[in-house]
Amino acid sequence: MDTITAWLSALGLSQYAEVFQANDVGPDLLESLTDQDLRDLGVQSLGHRKKLLNAIADAGGSAPLSRSSAEAFLEPARQESASPGAERRQLTVMFCDLVGSTALSQKLDPEALRELMHAYQQACGAVIQKYDGHVAQYLGDGLMVYFGWPRAHEDDAERAILAGLRIVEAVKQVRAPDPLRVRIGIATGSVVVGETGAGDASVPKLAVGETPNLAARLQGLAGPDEITIAPATRHLVGDAFELTDLGARLLKGIAESVRAWRVQSARRTEGRFEAAHGGVMLTPLVGREEEVALLLRRWEAAKAGEGQLVL
Repeated sequence: MDTITAWLSALGLSQYAEVFQANDVGPDLLESLTDQDLRDLGVQSLGHRKKLLNAIADAGGSAPLSRSSAEAFLEPARQESASPGAERRQLTVMFCDLVGSTALSQKLDPEALRELMHAYQQACGAVIQKYDGHVAQYLGDGLMVYFGWPRAHEDDAERAILAGLRIVEAVKQVRAPDPLRVRIGIATGSVVVGETGAGDASVPKLAVGETPNLAARLQGLAGPDEITIAPATRHLVGDAFELTDLGARLLKGIAESVRAWRVQSARRTEGRFEAAHGGVMLTPLVGREEEVALLLRRWEAAKAGEGQLVL
């Protein structure tokens, strides 16, 4: 593997390997890179630029980096990316696939197609980063994305759908012979995610379990510019989105039929509680006048600036 590619993979930033190679940024130039240079290369994320600059600085020394001395750069990144082992997580997994990529390959020169695919990936990556998702793998004209790893949020299912809606719009802005269109599948469930490939930093940390397979099958069920979600994802987002029930569907490789929903749009709600409990009548409290009065008094005190805690 190319030294630069290996170094970026060890840092978890392999998505920039192609642009480094395209701009002839080799090991001998790393120490001279500035923040502006990284911006010019398309590294728009401040966090990613800092991570790259810190890795270069931590390697130490003033001599240009040669292939034989690349280990000085790779070792800190390997230590950073190393984990004590695989871990069990609840993930929301998104599969995003570009519609009509075969037709594009027939219309465009290979170099033009490569530039188009890079712009498409950048457009998707910017949206995913905004919602704190993690691109686990670029699969040709598709992406596999995790929401909930490495950083978990209580609204990862909602983040995934919002990201999907934004991706549908973002890829249409990419300059192409015809507007680009995607199909997206999203599923939520338990997986085991961690080191794969016997610790090889170039191999992505893949989630193992039924959830990624379900997300991939739902993506195949979606039409152009459509997002299809699984039952667990549907349950978690409540009434936060306008959905169309597609009914139970038989999906390849999955034994039982799966009920699926198509996402139409985001729905305006007063808050996440209302979205999660939309359409549900809450049972009124009975015989709890004193408890309710206590809570109301504490609430008034809290609004006045006196912090309260009720057990």
